[in-house]
Amino acid sequence: MAILIDHPCVQHKLAIIRDVDTGHKRFRELATEITKFICYEALKNIKTKKVLVQTPVSEAKCYKLDTNLVVVPILRAGVGMLEGILELVPTARVGFVGLYRDEISKLPVTYYERFPKQIKDGTCIIIDPMLATGGSTAAAIDKLKESGAGDIVVVCIVTCPEGIALVEGEHPDVAIYAAAIDEKLNEKKYIVPGLGDAGDRLFGTST
Repeated sequence: MAILIDHPCVQHKLAIIRDVDTGHKRFRELATEITKFICYEALKNIKTKKVLVQTPVSEAKCYKLDTNLVVVPILRAGVGMLEGILELVPTARVGFVGLYRDEISKLPVTYYERFPKQIKDGTCIIIDPMLATGGSTAAAIDKLKESGAGDIVVVCIVTCPEGIALVEGEHPDVAIYAAAIDEKLNEKKYIVPGLGDAGDRLFGTST
């Protein structure tokens, strides 16, 4: 299931982050801001518990988060979204998964993974700016499930029908939250219109 976050503030920031003239500093700032908006929606049904809080006036019935939240960036571009979630939920734990595409098989290969044990009873959020073919995202979900994760959501900035179809086909229980569902993939497997190579634009490594 893909959920589009079409809030006007998100769409305004999306217009700026897409712009080819937006430099890496502003790109990183926008990635953080957009991620925070998307995660706000992605976490709206997260488990809470009722607590009593003493205010200066009287006792108040309030709610606090009652689940372990684990954020899992797909290296390297996913790291550019990490700050946005940690600003929203500073107590979240962080895992990592590194993937690359084999030049012959064209399939994702894992070169690094490290998950906290709390994935087994918490909520895992996979983050990656671009969900394009969906191969890396599906592979990351595979790794989390193999390690015992049960509750997983995906947060990206831009995706496309091809990537959504692949992830939904392999993991129909995982929701995808995005700021944009673009037209298609081109022959080089870039999202159109997209925003280019998110990793290069985040870290200033464009040639």
